[in-house]
Amino acid sequence: MPQTIIEPETVPAAWPHRHLLDLERLTPEEIRTILDTAAVLKTATEGCRKKLSVLSGSTIVNLFFESSTRTRTSFSLAARRLGADVIDFSAAGSSLSKGESFIDTAKNLEAMGIDAVVVRHQTPGTPHLLAQQLEVGVINAGDGPHEHPTQGLLDIFSIRERLGDLSGITVGLVGDIAHSRTARSNLHGLIKLGAHVILCGPPTLVSPRWQEVGVEVSHDLDAILPRCHVLNLLRIQFERQSTRPFPSVREYAHLYAMDRDRLRRARKDLLILAPGPINRGVEVTADVADCEQSLILDQVTNGLAVRMAVLWLTCGRREGAA
Repeated sequence: MPQTIIEPETVPAAWPHRHLLDLERLTPEEIRTILDTAAVLKTATEGCRKKLSVLSGSTIVNLFFESSTRTRTSFSLAARRLGADVIDFSAAGSSLSKGESFIDTAKNLEAMGIDAVVVRHQTPGTPHLLAQQLEVGVINAGDGPHEHPTQGLLDIFSIRERLGDLSGITVGLVGDIAHSRTARSNLHGLIKLGAHVILCGPPTLVSPRWQEVGVEVSHDLDAILPRCHVLNLLRIQFERQSTRPFPSVREYAHLYAMDRDRLRRARKDLLILAPGPINRGVEVTADVADCEQSLILDQVTNGLAVRMAVLWLTCGRREGAA
């Protein structure tokens, strides 16, 4: 089967960075470059289903130290859609169990001739440390509660695909803001593209200090609901909590779950996002998760497009990268 050709005039400008570590330090123009590249690749691969050969001969390593289904699989498929080879590294059974350091493990993989490392780790800052030690590209696939840049990008891509320019759009991020790396990446990207961001959840999970970075804080979902064009419903991350931040899951769902009644009281064109995994009946009811306004599965598809874009820019389109 002949390979799809990407027309030169559709290709955004070359990417100036060797790594993608966070959205906080990217400019609005750099974020738009990734999103525009994702749109080109989604079209060229016919909805992320066909293969290209733009990264043929490249090798990508997935270096995951936390459990993952969507992100690991999405990066693997994205790399293969572009023609790259993929190595899925598992910490269990590796030399790490024999006392080898994380950095030595990564350097040994680099010495095998790889082109990029996609890393997920429970410790914030781990991808940044790795980027200081390796010559190959490092892509952050989630570092503890710090950031998850490709998740933020795919969420923003999904919104932009439906609504166009984000300027003036109000996006509510609802749930466990305190422990959510997705929330951090989303708010940095959304603010830079002109959206108004509201962080909403229990006072124990949404600090008023977030207002210092230019977002609105609310503890009342029903109060902000009519103003939101988009709701991104974040999972309660019990695994990162040392104490229960609210009396019961039932009470949380009563106050903050997006259900059919709230959907009826929201804007008719409200878009529902959830980064997953979703807990039906906690942050969103089953009927809302599966309704026409839900972009949850669109986000999964768009995750492939965004990760293809990031891999191509960091591995195949860099010029003078730093």
